[in-house]
Amino acid sequence: MQHRRPPQVGGVPGVPPADAAAGLARFNEAPLATAEAALLECCGSLRWAHRMAAHRPFPDLASLLAASDEAGYDLAPRDIAEALAAEPAPCLHHDAPRAAHLALQAAHAAYESRFGHSFVICLDTCPPSQAVDQVLAGIRVRLAHEVDEERAVTADELRRLARSRLVELVTEAW
Repeated sequence: MQHRRPPQVGGVPGVPPADAAAGLARFNEAPLATAEAALLECCGSLRWAHRMAAHRPFPDLASLLAASDEAGYDLAPRDIAEALAAEPAPCLHHDAPRAAHLALQAAHAAYESRFGHSFVICLDTCPPSQAVDQVLAGIRVRLAHEVDEERAVTADELRRLARSRLVELVTEAW
């Protein structure tokens, strides 16, 4: 579950393109191991991170995101499982009501029991105040999916998360 809202750059969810260009230049110039480590924070698949790091330099953010999508579509089931295993466990602020914590834990347990992996959802367009409701609604809807359908939805959510995290990566100092 992701609570951060990325900036919008060149059609990508509000930072000036120059900020993205500077971060992208730092990313392109980083040593391979540093780039791969940063990429693993975007998507926990070693195959995806190796592929993305090896394709540097990227001329612009749009090219980086297109490469991310392409690499994401090429992930094998074991790569997706690896990425899912690396996803942080969803959590609420410790001040959230106990009922909210319990509802989220129960929903995640039901999802993991049915599909065998953590629930992932990209919440870029969701205000933080509505994140729990969106996650709970998402789990409720997706619990009704067939395994193959949910596998496709999960892979798409992982790609969306990777894109969002890449935007953050090149628009933040690292």
